[in-house]
Amino acid sequence: MAEKEKPKEESKIILEREYMVPLRSEWLKVPEYKRANKAVKALKEFIARHMKIYDRDLRKVKIDILVNNEIRFKGIRKPLPRIKVKALKYEDGTVGVKLVEVPKHIEFKVAREAKKAEEREAAVAKKAEVEKPTEKPEKKPEEKKESEETKEKEETSKVAMQDLEKARAKEAKHVSEAPVKEKIKTTPIRKALKK
Repeated sequence: MAEKEKPKEESKIILEREYMVPLRSEWLKVPEYKRANKAVKALKEFIARHMKIYDRDLRKVKIDILVNNEIRFKGIRKPLPRIKVKALKYEDGTVGVKLVEVPKHIEFKVAREAKKAEEREAAVAKKAEVEKPTEKPEKKPEEKKESEETKEKEETSKVAMQDLEKARAKEAKHVSEAPVKEKIKTTPIRKALKK
């Protein structure tokens, strides 16, 4: 999610507003098992209307994962009746929706995930430094020729094995494993004509 936000931070923010969005009146119109989905859609429609998005295109409204999780916190059947969000309109016409007040337990989780990501990056960088090839003394021209010849032989043998496997696969494809008994066609005997 953090990777997707980086381009948005680079683009310039045109407009920034805070809204208390009423959701209950919309999600009461649908069955219980669709309520959270309807609440998210109602939030997008509200933001599209109030942030003046061209043609009220809901695809241009990008909801942060924390907002989505907050709406669905109590489950699909019991979404929040209202939510306080911050809407940020960017130059390219998209609108990002974020929570105004992020709960402390969520802030803690986000910080912990960021720390883990930094540790992973540091470990990868450290591993890359360790795996750097050490400088080997140059081989003599005779040794280079011999190593090149052996490499060529290995490559040709690999190609030959692959061709052989392909040929075997073709043969196996066309040969039936078990003989199929041919059905003998018989004409039906009409009892009415026998009498």
